[in-house]
Order: sequence, then C-alpha cells, then structure tokens
Amino acid sequence: MNSARLAQLVRLESYYIAISAIVCAVLWAAGQRVNPLAVLVYTLCIGNSLTLLTESFEFLYVRHRFPYDLLIYLPILLVLTVPVYIIASTAVWLIVRPGDSLRELITVEWKFPVVATFVFGNFTFVYNRTKDRLERRNVELEQTVERRTASLAIQEQELERAREIQSSLLPKEIPQLAGFEVAAAWQPARTVSGDYYDVLRLADRRLGICIADVAGKGVSAALLMANVQAAVRAFASDAESPADVCRKVNALLHENVATGKFVTFLYGILDAQQRTFRFCNAGHLNPIHISRGVVTMLGGGGAVLGVFASWPYTDSVVQLASGDRLLLFTDGITEAADASGQEFEESGIANFAKANTGLSAKELNSRLLAQVTAFCNAQFHDDATVLVIAAS
Repeated sequence: MNSARLAQLVRLESYYIAISAIVCAVLWAAGQRVNPLAVLVYTLCIGNSLTLLTESFEFLYVRHRFPYDLLIYLPILLVLTVPVYIIASTAVWLIVRPGDSLRELITVEWKFPVVATFVFGNFTFVYNRTKDRLERRNVELEQTVERRTASLAIQEQELERAREIQSSLLPKEIPQLAGFEVAAAWQPARTVSGDYYDVLRLADRRLGICIADVAGKGVSAALLMANVQAAVRAFASDAESPADVCRKVNALLHENVATGKFVTFLYGILDAQQRTFRFCNAGHLNPIHISRGVVTMLGGGGAVLGVFASWPYTDSVVQLASGDRLLLFTDGITEAADASGQEFEESGIANFAKANTGLSAKELNSRLLAQVTAFCNAQFHDDATVLVIAAS
C-alpha cells in the first residue's frame, strides 16, 4: 500500500470514528442507553463495507450527470444495505457479544442501523460526487491556466521579437551635418510602438528628418508604423520637397489603411548650407523653436495622413541661427500626466528647453525624457518620442 492510499485510509477511519462519537452523543442526548463500542463497530463496518461495495459498482453511474447518477445509485444502495447491515451486525455480535443471539440481533435491532446505512450511503455519494466534480474542475482550470500561460509566454516572445524588429527600423546611428547636432529618444508605452522617427541623409549638406504618430497603440499601430517607414524611405529624396513627400505618403496610406486609422506626420529637410529647416506638418504637434530665449510654436501644414485622398500640403521654413534649438515630439510627451491628472503639455517642453538651451541636442533630449518620466512616475499612457535639432 503506497503512502497516498494509506493516508486516505487513515482519513476515512478518522472520519468514521468521528461519526460514531456524534451518534453516541445524539443517542445519549435523546435518553437512550448507549454502548459506545457497539456504535463504533457498527460505524466502522458500515462505512468500510459500504465504501468498498459502492466503489465496485461505481462504473454503472460515474459517467452520468446529476440527477441520473443518483437515480442509478439509489437502487444499488438499497440492494447493498441488506448485506452491509448483516456484516455489521455479525461483527458487533462477535466483538461486543450482546445477550441476544445473532439471529435475534439481526431481526430485532435492524431499524436504526439500516436507516443509518441508507443515510450514510446517500451522504457519502453526494460528498464523493461533489468532490470528484470539484477535482475535475480544478484540473481543467489548472490545464486552462497552463495553456494560457504558455500562450502568453509565446505572445510575449513574439512581441519581444517584434520590438527588436521595430527597433531595427529606427536609425541605429543618426547622420549629422556640420554646424548641427540631431538626437532622438523613443519610449514605447507597450512592447511595440506606433511612434516613428527617422533621419535620412539626402545630400552632403542636407538631411531628411521625420517624426510620426500612428493612431492607437500596440501591434496594429506598429504594423502601420512600419508601412509609414517604408513609404517615407521610398519617397524621400533630395529632389522631393517635404510637401511632395507628405502628398505621396498620404495617397499611399489612404488606399491601404483601415477606416478610422490615421497618422500624424511631420517631414522636413535640414539644410546646413542655408541653415534652414523646411518642413511640412501633416496634423502633427507643432515643433517648438527656441531662438535667443524666445519660444515659438511653428504652425502650418495640413491634415493627418490616410484620411483624405488628396490634400494641398504646403511647406514652411524656419531659419536656425547659432544656439537655436528645434524640438519635434509626439503626444506621449505632452499628454504624460502626474498623479493629479495634470499633463506635461507643450508649455512644459518649451519651459524646459528654454531653461536648458546650453545643452547639446543629446543631453537636452535625454534630460527632457527623464524629466517627463519623473513627472508621470514612468506611467506613460502613449508612446513618447522626442527629436532635437541643435544649431551650433
């Protein structure tokens, strides 16, 4: 007998002994003469015999649902009650040896033991069936949890691979121009992001710079972001103006993106020779320009990409003098909120940049993102991207 079976047997015998003590207490309280040894023998014999015999017939009802299992079990119990009572009475007669003969004990003292056998049998049946159902349910729940845990682990691995792929789409090294420094930072709200930025070398003294924010978050936004990235790299060239790039990307997205999806987008060309940034803003947040302590929100542009089949996008130009700072960002920065719900907003970016114009683009970038992270306690509700152009 293995340890599990032995432990189960010990629990059953303890259970039967407890029942015998309760029966003795009930009979004593009712004013009946009680023989504790006889009650104990009856209980142990009835419990063990009934359990053993009903387990032998369990195959007849175990696959049926309630109440059909009970309807099958009750006739079996009625038939088994007689031999179980005879076995128990014989054991009592042999151990306790009352004054009556075995025949007299069986025929006269049958009422209470028979009723007790029937009640005990029904109680045991309900208890065991309920326990079995709960155990099966627990096993099913454990299996479901294991399957879902495994599925989530696979999804996490796939998302992590998607993040790696998405990160590889962003520039590993940002090309630079003489007299300027360009730096960017990217903070996804989830594993993958709908934010996008890119810096492309168009000529020796010209860079194509863009920043975009896809409506939504997660995988769907990341997939659309990859499409935007591919379109920009396909259309951006030294011969194309920012407005031309916006028109072409917009036409492509309008034909391919799902209804309700759109992209805010800003594309510009940084010209080191003319020291200008010519840009077209397609529904994106206005860039912030700091020059000699004066903060300017650069407006102009057109509608978001992917909504209107054609839109008359136009270019805007800003002159960048020595010491100027130009900040491009997504709404993950401006909408970052503290515990009270107060958002960082464009004013927070402008105030920080104005107070730190002496920093390099990389330092300004990293410190701004650090301040926003501290402001919202690292609880970003949207993807956050910031790109800084510093004129030296």
